[in-house]
Amino acid sequence: MANPDDPIFFMSVLMPITFISALIGILQHWHILPFIIKYIGLALSKVNGMGKLESYNAVASAILGQSEVFISVKKLLGPLPPNRLYTLCASAMSTVSMSIVGAYMVMIEPKYVVTALVLNLFGGFIIASIINPYEVKPEDDILVVAETKRQSFFEMLGEYILDGFKVGVIVCAMLIGFVGIITLINNIFLGIIGISFQEILGYLFSPFAFFMGIPMAECVDAASLMATKIVANEFVAMMQLSSGTVILSAESVAIVSIFLVSFANFSSIGIIAGAVKALNEEKGNVVACFGLRLLYGATLVSILNATIVGLII
Repeated sequence: MANPDDPIFFMSVLMPITFISALIGILQHWHILPFIIKYIGLALSKVNGMGKLESYNAVASAILGQSEVFISVKKLLGPLPPNRLYTLCASAMSTVSMSIVGAYMVMIEPKYVVTALVLNLFGGFIIASIINPYEVKPEDDILVVAETKRQSFFEMLGEYILDGFKVGVIVCAMLIGFVGIITLINNIFLGIIGISFQEILGYLFSPFAFFMGIPMAECVDAASLMATKIVANEFVAMMQLSSGTVILSAESVAIVSIFLVSFANFSSIGIIAGAVKALNEEKGNVVACFGLRLLYGATLVSILNATIVGLII
C-alpha cells in the first residue's frame, strides 16, 4: 500500500479514480452497465422483498455514485413517499462509488474493499427493513430509468476522463484540508487538556468497537479511526490507518477496514440532499430534514458489516 507521507501517494490515488471513471463511461456507452444494474436490481427485488426501485438504486449507487444515481431515477422522485425516499438515500450513503474503489485499494487491502462492497449491498436492505419498514404496493412498484444523452464514443470518453480527474483532485484537496484541520484540532486539545480530539472520539466510540470484535487493548485506537471517518470522511481515516501511525492487529485492521468502506459521514448528508434538491426541490428539503437519521442508518450498516467480519475472522 502507498505511504500517505509520500507525494507520489496523491498520484496513486488520482490515477485509479481517473481510469475507473473512463472504464465506467465505456461500459455505459455500450449499454453494458445499465443492463447489468437494472437486471441485478430486479433479481435482488425478488430476494429481498423490497421494491424494484429500491433494489435498482442499491446496485446503481455502488457503481454510479451517491449523487449520480438520483439522476437516473429523477422521473420517479416527485411522487415518491418519504419512507421510500429515505431507503434510496440511505442505500446511496451506505455504499461507495465504483469510480473511487481503486483509490481505496491503494490505502487498504483490496480484499477488504471487495468484501465491504458486497456486505454494504445486503446490509443496507437489512437495516432499512428494521428501522424503516414499509410495503410497496404492486401498482407503485415501478422502475423508470432515465436515458443518458447521446454522444460520440470519444466525446463520452473525454468527458468521463475529465470527470474522474476532477473527482481525484477533489479527493486529494479534501485529504489535505481535513488532515490539516484534524491535526490543528488535535494540537489545540493536546495543549489545553493533554489529550487529542481523536483520542476523545476514540473513548466515546470504543464500546461500539468492542462489540464489533476489536480487542479491548485496541478499542480506543480503532474507534478513533471509525469516528474520524464519520466526522471527516473515509479517505482521511484510511490514510491514517495505512500510514502506520495507528498500530492494530490483523483482525482489527480487517474489522476497521470494512467499517470505513462507505459514504456514511456528515458531509454526505449535504451531498445527497443537494443532489436530490437539484432534481426536485421539494424532495431535497425532505431529505435535508431526515439528514441525521440518514447518517444513523448508514452508520448502522457499517457497524453490522464490521460485526459480521468480526464474528467470522
